[in-house]
This record gives sequence, C-alpha cells and structure tokens, in this order.
Amino acid sequence: MGIRSVFDGGELRREFEKNGIDGKFVGTIWKHVIGNNGKGESGDWDWEKQVPSLPSSAYSVLRSNFGGTKPLSSSLHSVFHSSDNLTSKLLIKLQNGAFVEAVIMRYDTRLGKYAGKPRPGGLRATLCISSQVGCKMGCKFCATGSMGFKNNLSSGEIVEQLVHASAFSQIRNVVFMGMGEPLNNYSAVVEAVRIMTGLPFQLSLKRITVSTVGIIHAINKLHNDLPGLNLAVSLHAPAQDIRCQIMPAARAFPLEKLMNSLQEYQRKSLQKILIEYIMLDGVNDEEQHAHQLGKLLETFQVVVNLIPFNPIGTLSQFKPTSEQKVSNFQKILRGTYNIRTTVRKQMGQDISGACGQLVVNIPDKSLARAEPLTDIEDLVI
Repeated sequence: MGIRSVFDGGELRREFEKNGIDGKFVGTIWKHVIGNNGKGESGDWDWEKQVPSLPSSAYSVLRSNFGGTKPLSSSLHSVFHSSDNLTSKLLIKLQNGAFVEAVIMRYDTRLGKYAGKPRPGGLRATLCISSQVGCKMGCKFCATGSMGFKNNLSSGEIVEQLVHASAFSQIRNVVFMGMGEPLNNYSAVVEAVRIMTGLPFQLSLKRITVSTVGIIHAINKLHNDLPGLNLAVSLHAPAQDIRCQIMPAARAFPLEKLMNSLQEYQRKSLQKILIEYIMLDGVNDEEQHAHQLGKLLETFQVVVNLIPFNPIGTLSQFKPTSEQKVSNFQKILRGTYNIRTTVRKQMGQDISGACGQLVVNIPDKSLARAEPLTDIEDLVI
C-alpha cells in the first residue's frame, strides 16, 4: 500500500486505534501540519519537531503509513493567477502522478444583497475543489468531461486541496464544483466534509456546497449524512430530452424521478437548493425553455444560477448565449414565476479556471488588480 494522506481521517484513526493511540491527537496533528503549511525547515519534515508531544508510537505510525518524510501525499505543482487577480488556479500533483485542479475565487460579501440591503462582512475567498481525476459524466459543454474518468480521490486528497489553498487565502467557503462528480465518490466526499467542519478547519456546513448532475440514490441519503450542507444541482435543461442531449449521464437519472428526489430532500432539509443552468445558444436558452424551467421549479425553494457558457476550444460544439437572451431568461423566471435568479459572474477564464473549463493544462501567468465580486454562495445562505 502506498503512503496515505495524513488527512485521511478514517484511516489515521483506525491505525491509531490498532496501535492503542488516543484519537484525540488527530486534531493536534492536523493543526500543526496546517500551521507549517505542510513544510518543515529547508523543506525537510521532521514529525517529532513539527508535531511535538505525541506518544512515540504515534510517530512510528505517521512515518510508516502517512507521509514518511512529508506530511502531505500531494504537492503543489503550479499556481496561476487571473489577470484581475481575483482568481488563482492551483495545479496539484497527486501521489500517483495524476493532477487535479482547485480554484480560489475572491469576493466581497458586501456586494451581495439580502432583502434589498448589502450583506454584512467583507473580503473572503471561496475554494472550488475537485473530487475525482476526470469525470465519467461526459457533459458535452464541460472540458473536464473530455478527460474521461481516471480515478477517485481519497478524503485526504480532497482535504489537502484546502490545505494547499489556505497558504494563499483564508478560505471561508468550499464548493465541490471542480473536476469530477462528487456524489460518484460519495464516501470520500462525506468524510472530507466532516473533516473540514471539525477541528482545526471548523468550516460551517452552511459554507460548503456539493454540486451534482443528479445522482438520485446519493441525494436520497445526503441530508442524513450531512445535515445543513448546501446542495447544488446541475440541471442545465428543463426537459429530459434536452438534458440527455447535452448530459449523456442524464439517461440514468430521469428528470421526473430527480425532481421527486429533490422535493424530498427539501422537505427534510428545509433549505434552498441551488439550481445551476448553463446557457447554450439555441439549445436551452429560448423563452419557451424559461417557462418550462419556471413551471418545473415553481413549487421549490430554489436559487437559479444562470451560467454563461465558457468556451473550451476545439472541444466545444456550443456557442454562448447573448447577454440580452440571458437577461430575458432571468426576467421570465423572476417576473412570471417569482424564482430568485442570478447570473454567475465570469471569473478565471484567462487561466481556464472558470466553470466548465477545468482540465489539466498550464495556462500563461498574468497578474493585475481589480475589484472583488459578489459570491453566489451568499445567495443560498
């Protein structure tokens, strides 16, 4: 067995229990690893020096099973900054040699509106993380889908993305909207979220969002496992035939059954659901589609987030919807159906860090300054 991540909490606790070590030391270990940014002096990691006051048997377990001479199983290969300096894309190399990407998006909470008034708060960052290498869903508008599915990430590899990102920004929100379908890696995602909400990270479940194309059997148990978590659904079409056209995996998750599942999820959780809807010219952006979507969602408590399509080079068979059509679509949902509807701001296009663009590549670096944006996560809380 290869070296495991020290943030694979279940594995670490099992090894400690097997060796008679109190599990209370796990949080202490994580705190020191984060505090040292996963690095020792001159790049050398010494468990006894970096994490003092553990039982001697704990050091033996850590060296032999969790990182050896380094505490993280992954490494930060490269960082790319958008031209407005609001977005940073982290290229992370896993132990098996594969790469995943995570994206830091910086916002100003005060730009968000609630009940017509600016939200309290200030500058903070949201981290978009990956749950798989590649993705098996094959959505035709998404660059990640072109990679195919490579492998699932362990819970520790998921959490390590937060550790790497925390060296650049104080992360307040986490969204599972990076590479992969989170609910196809259900156990690891659930454990990763539990680690993020415990010591020493202490993120609020209200600040964590898991996005899915609609894995019905997983949605059915998500609230019981992670009560309070935000759920986002990549709907992208108001009718099953259109969904199947642009999202081949939708054939396995009929729209009627998916909506019944979401109705039950909302009944249990009493939370708004974020509906993600990518705007594709001539495919799903006509007035008739807006009315279909409004009728589909009018009995739900939702926020619909209209997402301008991001080009993905020669892979793309779609064109972006015009700003006027997006605006008309939004007006129908708001005015006719009283559905809260937003338009996602574009962030990170120039470093291929925007929605749908995450595929392992190395864009050009560039830096500049700009004003922070509001964050969709402020809208569902």
